[in-house]
Amino acid sequence: MLIMNKYEFGNDFIWGVATAAYQIEGAWNEDGKGESIWDRFTHTKSKNPFKERIYQNQNGDVACDHYHRYKEDLDLMKELSIPNYRFSLSWTRIFPDGKLTSKNQKGIDFYHRLIDACIERNITPNVTIYHWDLPQALEDNGGWTNRDTYLRFLDYVDFVTKEYNDKVPRWFILNEPFAFTVLGYFLGIHAPGRKGFANFYPAIHHVTLAQGDGGKIAKKNCPNAEIGTTFSCSYIEPVSKDGFWGILNQGAAIRFDALLNSLFIEPMLGMGYPVDRLPSLKTLEKYYKEGDEERMKFNADFIGIQNYTRELVQWSPFMPVIWGTIIEAKKRCEKTTEMGWEIYPEGIYHLLKKYASYPNVKKIYITENGAAFPDQLVEEDGKIRIHDIERINFLKSYLEQVLRAKKEGVPVYGYFIWTFIDNFEWAEGYRPRFGIVYVDYQTQKRYVKDSGYWYRDFLEGKDV
Repeated sequence: MLIMNKYEFGNDFIWGVATAAYQIEGAWNEDGKGESIWDRFTHTKSKNPFKERIYQNQNGDVACDHYHRYKEDLDLMKELSIPNYRFSLSWTRIFPDGKLTSKNQKGIDFYHRLIDACIERNITPNVTIYHWDLPQALEDNGGWTNRDTYLRFLDYVDFVTKEYNDKVPRWFILNEPFAFTVLGYFLGIHAPGRKGFANFYPAIHHVTLAQGDGGKIAKKNCPNAEIGTTFSCSYIEPVSKDGFWGILNQGAAIRFDALLNSLFIEPMLGMGYPVDRLPSLKTLEKYYKEGDEERMKFNADFIGIQNYTRELVQWSPFMPVIWGTIIEAKKRCEKTTEMGWEIYPEGIYHLLKKYASYPNVKKIYITENGAAFPDQLVEEDGKIRIHDIERINFLKSYLEQVLRAKKEGVPVYGYFIWTFIDNFEWAEGYRPRFGIVYVDYQTQKRYVKDSGYWYRDFLEGKDV
């Protein structure tokens, strides 16, 4: 592995860490906060007696208690020389039922305090407006399957970008729209637990509208800030390319790539949905209203890409629409992350090249990249140390590929580690630990991992 120095990336390259409100804040029903779909989902017992909704029936009620401990966490961030903090707002802290009429001043004031505390420590606040925690009151009326949710989202965007505009230099409209629509509205394994195409298709379209019009509103309210959004993405390859089956596998890879990597970005860029590669998306037209093609578009200042792994796919007659299947990494790799994901650093290079090839993409940030591995806790000189060399090697190997792309002219200008502190990882509960800071969930005590110290040294300009 090469020795790197942050200066190789350029002085205009930004560095940071990322978190999300539901995953770390806790205080789920304090100070006027309303119920979100993740509150309801984690508090509802699974109908299947053999399968829990969440690992060990865990929830984010307390999580990392960041709501009460944010100053301590920011102090730790400052000690580690981290200059940018990407966090999300909880919609139900600000509007408990999702609507302007339910404005909650205590929630609004909390984010003022959080943003101000960042600024006091010379940490730049990077704000994600929506990171999956839809108000349950809106879900009760159909959630993202209901076009009205998109309109309520625009009210929310308008309010928060006006409320905090002069303090926030960088806004992210949505976090991973494909992830929260497919997991929450098609597969049903994330909140709100809906399944099937009848939920997935309208959710796709209404979220696409929210992304486009939400971006335009944020830009109008914050003309001096950078406005963009983030996309989950995985490098897709066919399991083989040779012969008749190889041709079928390549077709499956094209369809998977359209679904996982193009579904939400191409409408934003004015290209429409990738129907040419995934014809079933033509069904989305039934949800169109006059003017929607313009509503979907947004001239973003940047895009954020969030990459963790690669997927190998093969043709399958048993998966209609996509006509393919993903081969589990555990079945083909000797070593995976704790999430069962393949470690494939070259994937982020290929994805950076792919997204840079879109004519309207001006700037790219890596807004999430990281890995969960078992941490080794040891006591050394009376202190607890957490050794996580696998995470350090993962981060270094992916950064090498980011640097490779940058040297080839890709306009990549930032990198945020997922995540700052161990947290509630959705359906996986607290089992996988992605943080560069360890959290003892019983005591809420924080311990910097070796990867946290590695990142500090890197950010201070040392060769690592």
